[in-house]
Amino acid sequence: MTPHHRVPDDQDEPALLRDQFRQLLRYRSLLACGVAVGLLGGGYLALGGEDAYTATGEVLVRSAISDPFAAGSTADKGINIGSERQTAVSDTVGTLAAGTLLNAGDDVTARELLTGLQVTNPPNTLTLRFSYTAPAPEQARARAEALAGAYLAHRKARTLESIQNMSDGYRAQLGPLEEKRDLLEDQIEAGAEGDVSSARANIIVSISELSRKISELKALDTTPGYLNKKPVAPTSPTGPGLPLLLGLGGVVGLALGLLLSWVRLVFDPAVRSTRELVHSLGAPLLGTLPRERAAAGSLLAIGRAGSRLAEEYRAVAFRLAYDPSFAESRRLLVTAPRGDSTAAAAAAANLAAAFAEMGRGVLLVEADLRTPHLARDLGSATHGTRPPRWAAGEGDGSWPTGGRTHVDVPGSGAFALIPGTTVDNVPRALTSPPVGRIVAEADRPGNVVIVLAPPVLSYADAVALVDRVEGVMIVCDPREVHRSDLERIREIIGASGGSVLGALLHPGRGRLRRARRRAKPARRRGGGGGPAATRSDAPENTGDPTETLGLRTFTLPAARR
Repeated sequence: MTPHHRVPDDQDEPALLRDQFRQLLRYRSLLACGVAVGLLGGGYLALGGEDAYTATGEVLVRSAISDPFAAGSTADKGINIGSERQTAVSDTVGTLAAGTLLNAGDDVTARELLTGLQVTNPPNTLTLRFSYTAPAPEQARARAEALAGAYLAHRKARTLESIQNMSDGYRAQLGPLEEKRDLLEDQIEAGAEGDVSSARANIIVSISELSRKISELKALDTTPGYLNKKPVAPTSPTGPGLPLLLGLGGVVGLALGLLLSWVRLVFDPAVRSTRELVHSLGAPLLGTLPRERAAAGSLLAIGRAGSRLAEEYRAVAFRLAYDPSFAESRRLLVTAPRGDSTAAAAAAANLAAAFAEMGRGVLLVEADLRTPHLARDLGSATHGTRPPRWAAGEGDGSWPTGGRTHVDVPGSGAFALIPGTTVDNVPRALTSPPVGRIVAEADRPGNVVIVLAPPVLSYADAVALVDRVEGVMIVCDPREVHRSDLERIREIIGASGGSVLGALLHPGRGRLRRARRRAKPARRRGGGGGPAATRSDAPENTGDPTETLGLRTFTLPAARR
């Protein structure tokens, strides 16, 4: 029974957050651009903006009181500090302050004056803090002091006006009472009775009460408040300063970079994580090839001492060997989604070498008949042999009956290679009976057949082989393959009767190397498509006896008839 690969739980929030963070870090250029823009903006604000100076004065607000030294008397009676703050920024105070400043030579309108004023109230206090910001230190000090003085003057004038109004009201009540008192005195002198004397006494009491109130109003302390902190000219500009603005700019730039990275991530069609690759392809991840500098002219990593790439290929080969789906058929189709098949060719050759190292009889078939290059890339490790026994006397020597090539892997074993050649009709060649007999060699115990096909989404060659080679391995670059491509590959292979055994990821190449790889097929096509061109691509025998010294002869048994 085939074991199901485990797809990470979508509800694993820590894993999802880690994946998303790693995906955002893929776009380091956007993050760097965001931070750079933030730093430039912070530096511009710090160095390019005009200097501003702020002067601050504090006013303690108090209400009018008759005896400030009496026990229990308070100066905050009837004060609404919120209303006082609104009064401090009113046009009336601004007009008074503008008049004071005009006398001092500072011609400014009330509206312009109030634009630089900020009045605040510290919690649980009766203090109003007047902060004024201006381009010059002395101007900020003078205007803050003028506004604070104008507020105190306005408040005192308002208090005196209230006292005057109350006094006038008391005097208005006092006049009729005095007239009535004089009338009653005239009646008493005329010999009136005692009732008149009693009424006169009551009126005198009322007159005394009103006179006492008027006297108390005149005796009130009408001081509106105190300027506890006199504004002084600031010695340095206000503002966060260059270091703080650079820090804030960096933080804002990083946030901008993360936002741009997130937008780029949302609209990026490429595979963003291993989770998405497994989900889109419907198959497990067989391995991830490390980035390693290859030896000059060598395609095989198997056989190089201390190669991490070789160990990864061995791990993939062991995983396939114990996979029930592959162990049943021992056939593997290696292909890429799009582009060139260089990485797929390297994977096919190294997996063949890894299986040979495990003691299997391996046949590698290059079914890329459009741009064959595997024999040339293998270099001096290939050596020609005679055609297989079953093909003797059959066919005209064209692919795949033209012969096999012996590939020796030093210290690991050997495998047979049927190199690809250019043909006139690729679909007919891939579906010919000789191809079926070659693939059927995997039915013999201990044999493995690996078929290298062109990119599955570029040509239909790989699809034509799926009915004979059921197991498919996709070799791709995670930064270039799209999720839609993987889903389409899964659908195509499934509809053709095959199954995707897994994906093998390889590190991406630089732009220059990709351009060179794309240019090579064009040069090969330009050299002609006949057998002569195929023979020119074959490895050249230099005649050096050391090249064949110690090589073992390796030929797979013929297919069953």
